[in-house]
Amino acid sequence: MKSKAYFIAAAITAPLLFSLSLAAQTTTKSSSASPATSASPNKPVNRPIPFHGMVSAVDQKNKTFTISGKEATRVFKVTDKTSIMKGAGTGTMKDIADNEEVSGAYWKKPDGTLEAKFVKLGPMEKKPATLAPKPSGSPHPTEAPKP
Repeated sequence: MKSKAYFIAAAITAPLLFSLSLAAQTTTKSSSASPATSASPNKPVNRPIPFHGMVSAVDQKNKTFTISGKEATRVFKVTDKTSIMKGAGTGTMKDIADNEEVSGAYWKKPDGTLEAKFVKLGPMEKKPATLAPKPSGSPHPTEAPKP
């Protein structure tokens, strides 16, 4: 009887151990073998990084503007590919001014420069809060009306 209990315990434990070791091998291989998903310091990021803040300095000659933050100061380069929006219309580098609120997105280049993809001048638009649907006055279709 004891040997039967040991056999059942071994039969249950063996597949669990096998699956855990297989999962560990699969995780290790997939995380180290896929260079496309890991960020390389020599490769630009595929997605632009968002930013928001107040402009602390503008250099019209070099086409850059600076945002001073709590932790770091960032200098963004404006290129011919950068889209600048002022209100509902388009803007130019000349529209960017000190003490103006800006938001947008940028790419971090391999040399460390921050290239602005798009810049929105002015305060960020506040999204209207979505309201929960109101309960209707009529009873639920499965409920019988109360007398």
